[in-house]
Amino acid sequence: MRRPVYLDYNATTPVDPRVLERMLPYFTERFGNPASKGHTYGLEAEAAVEVAREQVAALLGAEPESLIFTSGATEALNLAIKGVAEASRHRGQHIVTVQTEHAAVLEACRALERRGWQVTYLPVDAQGRLDPDALEAALTPQTVLAAVMWANNETGVLHPIEEVARRTQAHGVPLLVDATQAVGKIPVSVEGIDLLVCSAHKFYGPKGAGVLYVRRRPPLRLVPLLDGGGHEQGLRSGTLNVPAIVGVGAAAELAAREMADESRRLQHLRDRLERELQAALPEVRINGAQAPRLPQTSSVTIPGVRADRLLAAVRTLALSAGSACGSGRGKPSHVLRAMGLSEAEAQCTIRISLGRFTTEADIDEALEQLTAAVHRLRQRSVAMPTT
Repeated sequence: MRRPVYLDYNATTPVDPRVLERMLPYFTERFGNPASKGHTYGLEAEAAVEVAREQVAALLGAEPESLIFTSGATEALNLAIKGVAEASRHRGQHIVTVQTEHAAVLEACRALERRGWQVTYLPVDAQGRLDPDALEAALTPQTVLAAVMWANNETGVLHPIEEVARRTQAHGVPLLVDATQAVGKIPVSVEGIDLLVCSAHKFYGPKGAGVLYVRRRPPLRLVPLLDGGGHEQGLRSGTLNVPAIVGVGAAAELAAREMADESRRLQHLRDRLERELQAALPEVRINGAQAPRLPQTSSVTIPGVRADRLLAAVRTLALSAGSACGSGRGKPSHVLRAMGLSEAEAQCTIRISLGRFTTEADIDEALEQLTAAVHRLRQRSVAMPTT
């Protein structure tokens, strides 16, 4: 049986075969613990970790020493948010973030609220964009952190991070940027940013491997989440996952080399998909279409057709109704609701995200299958007897 066409790259990406090839030796003959510095096995593993750190640093324009390896973006975001909050509570207990952030940010902030912190959740406009003036107005002398994502995981909409960074710097407030969906797809730099997070499985590396950038000059203090052996400069104790870290580095190296050409190709495919889908189904709306977006992400609302029913009707396509982290909750997307969509509209929205292995033939099939499924579902709805 043929596998479905994969169009859910924002949920996760397959490990690039070139990345896997780099990783494999570190499961077997190069299995050492980087903390074992007294013999060849440990030194070999330590050297591989530092090469990976340099590869990621090159992609982000960061110093290698400023990068902390974690188990993924969720851990990195929790370490950043809770670590800064604990380290700065003597100065204030206020955090500013955005209503459309990923659940890992929102839930970490809510956890702090339960412990007495105040959190301001900023709105976005109908295109999903944050107003930097609104962010600046929300900053107070008690604000210890602002958390703003680079690219939205559901719509692909990009926030004006450079302008946001200028505003937070002017007020001396550290800025945390969740760049999980942006790294490897568009150019990302840590310039002007105090903390930044990414995850390898979003850019063709392995799952279970993430990176936290922490500004070094002037030093930014964090209280670690984990107590233990003091690994990763004391911020993330635990034996390093060397094969995964090698994979992060290899994926970063490939992204730095191939991202520009890949982004142009994917934007061409995405634009074609949106254009032809709207030609076949004129009522279709692309959320965030008037804002800067990732080159390969489409949030598509098809009025009158529930996303769950549409996904069930196109089993030859692997799509999602929104964030993979929230799609099992059965609630309308908080991102779309914040952009002004009704509950019914949010429930009629799918996310299509393309990637490195998406082809023109995949777009052909997606257009054919989606259009046919929408027509079938509407005919079935009309044919159903009313009570």
